[in-house]
Order: sequence, then structure tokens, then C-alpha cells
Amino acid sequence: MMAMTDARITAEDYFDAVAGVREPTQLIDGVIVVNQPRYRHQRAVGLVYARLLTWTASPGGRGVVTLPLDVVVDAHNVYAPDVLWVADRDRLDPDAPFDGVPDVAVEVRSPSTWHYDIGVKKRRYEQHGLPELWLVDTAAAAVMAFRRSSPASPEFDVEVELALDATLTSPQLPGFALPLAAIFAED
Repeated sequence: MMAMTDARITAEDYFDAVAGVREPTQLIDGVIVVNQPRYRHQRAVGLVYARLLTWTASPGGRGVVTLPLDVVVDAHNVYAPDVLWVADRDRLDPDAPFDGVPDVAVEVRSPSTWHYDIGVKKRRYEQHGLPELWLVDTAAAAVMAFRRSSPASPEFDVEVELALDATLTSPQLPGFALPLAAIFAED
């Protein structure tokens, strides 16, 4: 992980600064952070995305899932969740960064950014109303799901930690099931 700036900048300045930069970046508390994912991370991302993509493709208007997009959380935070799901496809502008938070954000452990994911990013997601956050810990072969018991809950008041033998489900995703062994199995 490498910070590209010393001074705190805004989301607007961030987009100007990273134009043409090829490495994956995020703006976290006004600092540009560069992340270079590794195989274990990318494999887990791909498997979560594939399962959600299959689920969204089923009949019934199940929203849209995508790989990292610029998510403008606030003036000093532009995240790129590893996987995000949005219930209402109309919230996505195909030609602009995503404004606000998705309905589910998935962050997969990367050695260079995990401390942000479990720290400041989790707090900002919670502060800005994210309904559900999955933190996929590839080192521990576990998933921590943070949820709100109701849309009116001001914070994540439900925390579920799932181990290798468990299956991840979500009240927001009826019929979705992801056996964690599928994510963490070595190939």
C-alpha cells in the first residue's frame, strides 16, 4: 500500500489526481491509497461476484452486482468495494461514479488495505447508511457480516461471524446462499 498524497484532498480533487493512473486506488479520509491485490484476494472476489451474479440473473428483479466501481461515500471518501450489490438498477449511472453507498458492499482481505476495511471504511459505511457489509477474511477463512436490524437502525446492530463450514445468506438477498468452503477452498 502506498499513499500518493500527503495532504487531505476532496473527492473532486481525487478524480483529477487519479486520471490516467493504472493502479487500483481509493480515497480514504482524504488520502489516496494504492492497492495491488494478490491471487488469494482476487480469487475470493471472483467467487463472491460469480455467486451474486448467478443469483441476480434469476427471475424476479434481483438488482445488479458489479466488481469495483468508484463509490463516492462523502467529500473525502471514494471507495471501491471489491463487490457491490445495488437493489435498484436505476441508481447506477453507467457513465459516472456511484454516488452514495450500495445495498451490500463486500471487502476482501488484502494485506495492504485490511486495516482500512475493518476500521475507517467500516465506520464510514455505517455512518452513511450502508445496509450490509461483508468482510471476507481470507487469512482466517471467515466472513463477518455487519447489518442493520431495520432500515431505520442508525448503526450496524447485527454482527454475524461465519466460519469455513457455514453458509452466507442475507435478509436482503432472498434465496441467496454462498457456502464459505467455496470461497476458501484451495485450488
